[in-house]
Amino acid sequence: MAAAKRKHDGPAARPKKRAKRAPSAPEPDAKPGPEGAGPGEYSIPPPVSQGKWKNKERVLIFSSRGINFRTRHLMQDLRTLMPHSKADTKMDRKDQLFVINEVCEMKNCNKCIFFEAKKKQDLYMWLSNTPQGPSAKFLVQNVHTLAELKMTGNCLRGSRPLLSFDPTFDKEPHYALLKELFIQIFSTPQYHPKSQPFVDHVFTFTITDERIWFRNYQIIEEDASLVEIGPRFVLNLIKIFQGSFGGATLYENPHYQSPNMHRRLIRLSVAAKFREKQQVKEVQKIKKKGSKVLIEEDPTEVVFETPAEEKPVEVQLVKPESKPIVKDKKKPRKIQRKKQKKLFRTEASA
Repeated sequence: MAAAKRKHDGPAARPKKRAKRAPSAPEPDAKPGPEGAGPGEYSIPPPVSQGKWKNKERVLIFSSRGINFRTRHLMQDLRTLMPHSKADTKMDRKDQLFVINEVCEMKNCNKCIFFEAKKKQDLYMWLSNTPQGPSAKFLVQNVHTLAELKMTGNCLRGSRPLLSFDPTFDKEPHYALLKELFIQIFSTPQYHPKSQPFVDHVFTFTITDERIWFRNYQIIEEDASLVEIGPRFVLNLIKIFQGSFGGATLYENPHYQSPNMHRRLIRLSVAAKFREKQQVKEVQKIKKKGSKVLIEEDPTEVVFETPAEEKPVEVQLVKPESKPIVKDKKKPRKIQRKKQKKLFRTEASA
């Protein structure tokens, strides 16, 4: 009956539940602000870089088998500094270099940096625009990686670099071609998905002693001074080819000297020094032999010499007598002194 009465009486009045809504949703009674957002609405800030990624440059960075640890670290540093780069497994030594064009096509890359190791001590770098060309081959010298240098400079990972070139790049045609190749390979495309919209470091390419010196510096905001970050290496140009990894030779460096020739000259110089020392020793021996010249006897040297008296030679025919054994005469004296000392001691004690 009580339950029936409750039904007749009707349900008890309960407070209505309010519908949950996001804090950003505006109230129905609130008026929109001048910018179109309500007073309680959160506005989403626009992206830092508003633009479209148009320059689809992708660089493939990999190497052949047989590289040492320093080359591997240098390759990893370049991949870190270049967000538009891709990696691949090491290529076999037996494969021809034309295969790299197919690898770049499979990886959807139109530029390539290939490190080729020979004799486990010589390192060569290929920079190529695949698949049409041109391409350039360099001998890499004086390699210093980021972990090895431990410089004080630092930059944001993925930031876009400035490229600084020596004025010599604009004076000669082969350097102008290399400058364009460097720009297309090392410059990070604008609005790249993996890049940061900041410019806080600079790549410098300087020509000194017929070689290209690569350096990476941080740009300090306060006074725009430069602090080196790393890595650093020197590129000695060998040849520039019309095609990608081959073709007609556009330029050949007349000042280039192969590592084999350099090592051969060092061995020859060491051998020449050894031969020179041997010749000096032989000359000294000849001088010593030549200095011993026999001089004739001077008859006047014997004028003031007084001959010594010659003693007659006596021949002893009889055996000499043996000397008698003489006892030590000092020994009884020592015994007497000891006895006297004992007597003095006994008298003193009495």
